[in-house]
Amino acid sequence: MLIGLVTFIALMGFTLGPRMGLSWPEKFMRDTVGFVQGVFYKPASYIAGFFEDVRDMKEVYEENERLKKAVAQYARESAEYNLIKNDNKDLKNKLKFTEAQKQRYEYDYRPANVLSVNQDPNNHTLVIDLGAKDGVRLNMSVTSVEGMVGVISHVGNFTSTVKLLTTLDPQDAKRQQIAATVSNKDTFGIIESYDKKTKMLKMTRIPEDDPVKVKDLIVSSGNGGVIPRGMIIGTVESVEVGEFGLNKTATIKPAASFQDWKTLLVVFTPEEPKG
Repeated sequence: MLIGLVTFIALMGFTLGPRMGLSWPEKFMRDTVGFVQGVFYKPASYIAGFFEDVRDMKEVYEENERLKKAVAQYARESAEYNLIKNDNKDLKNKLKFTEAQKQRYEYDYRPANVLSVNQDPNNHTLVIDLGAKDGVRLNMSVTSVEGMVGVISHVGNFTSTVKLLTTLDPQDAKRQQIAATVSNKDTFGIIESYDKKTKMLKMTRIPEDDPVKVKDLIVSSGNGGVIPRGMIIGTVESVEVGEFGLNKTATIKPAASFQDWKTLLVVFTPEEPKG
């Protein structure tokens, strides 16, 4: 018993006394605990990674399905467009259209950088880096990738000023009205004003029996010879009976966002031959 007591005291002194490293029992316990933690941690991390990979795979699959649908829709629309284009070309040839008539609706879209923006609500304009030296003319249409933005109101040698659709006001004698139609229907109307509160355009003079309805895509009709045909303006939000009940008025949500522009497109149309 005395020997056991001496041994116990020696071990206590060895454990509590100053030393450079761990004792073998402590090392054994630490290694054992570390091994057990590793046994449980690695499978847990593998499982967590597995579920994360499954989630990523699901997102990739869903994105792939969306892209497949978009490609399929593009293919259908592209095929339909080519058929219509070929039929149109054939009809023009049969009707003996002149070269000037054939090129009337062939527009050239030239990119322009936005140099500055005037935020005055009564004179909302911006300046672009294309001017007379580039062939820019008054009243040329300007569009973003989403839709029509405005028209050229002033032309300098190297820059031009664009008056935005947000300045349309029926009280302005110099306002630029836009003859408009539905992209796939025989309809008619005039885009004549913009409501700054609702941020909506107003389309008036729509005949009472016109088939225009909510969600229709509104484009310029080309009537009047100033705004070229086919410029995307926006979509119909609502249709109401107009003044005196003789026509309809439609509220149009603009396709363009009218903010944060860096680049726009100026629409160059073939000049009419001078007689």
